[in-house]
Amino acid sequence: MKHGKKYTESLKAYDKSKAYEIGEAVDLVLNTAKAKFDETVEVHVKLGVDSRHADQQVRGVVVLPNGTGKKVRILAIAKGDKAAEAEAAGADYVGAEEMVSKIQNENWFDYDVIVTTPDMMGLVGRLGKLLGPKGLMPNPKSGTVAADISRAINDIKAGKVEYRVDKTAIVHVPIGKASFGKDKLIENLNVLMEAINKAKPAAAKGTYLKSVAISTTMGPGIRLNAAKF
Repeated sequence: MKHGKKYTESLKAYDKSKAYEIGEAVDLVLNTAKAKFDETVEVHVKLGVDSRHADQQVRGVVVLPNGTGKKVRILAIAKGDKAAEAEAAGADYVGAEEMVSKIQNENWFDYDVIVTTPDMMGLVGRLGKLLGPKGLMPNPKSGTVAADISRAINDIKAGKVEYRVDKTAIVHVPIGKASFGKDKLIENLNVLMEAINKAKPAAAKGTYLKSVAISTTMGPGIRLNAAKF
């Protein structure tokens, strides 16, 4: 793979074979954020689990204390009082059957998250084949199916992120923007890693945190000393 000039220059700024302490790694990441836009800072965690087994799945949600820096567009599928609560909480779109029809008939996906109430899942379930592949299907485990829909919306707006191990046993999670600065990124990172540690499956054997790396959208991955977590 051929990389651009800025990426190549960033590679010279650190030692790829070294696992850095947290503060030093974040400093390096910020120094490699050379794009003209405010790059997202992402964490990539390789876990010692076999994600093919149901009892070794790692999945959950955590509210980052400093948010993600991203404006999240929320679609709330709800009726009656719950629809009113969703509107008051700041959902960008609110509706029920008409929203489901719009998604089915128009392939409408101008939102980032869908939240709904348990009583609406029979309706929302019709969208499984459309929403599932895009990662938009509401799920109780991610907090997007909730009786208290206003709280669910407020949590999302406050910076709630979902972490989920993929087929290669890696978790990829955004922890903010480069413009956040060092202290806020470290705080978000520590809260995320604490949550991932607590989510360790009982069936997981051996080393759980195999490696942790941090990068910006356009920058190289910098390894952290996983033992610190």
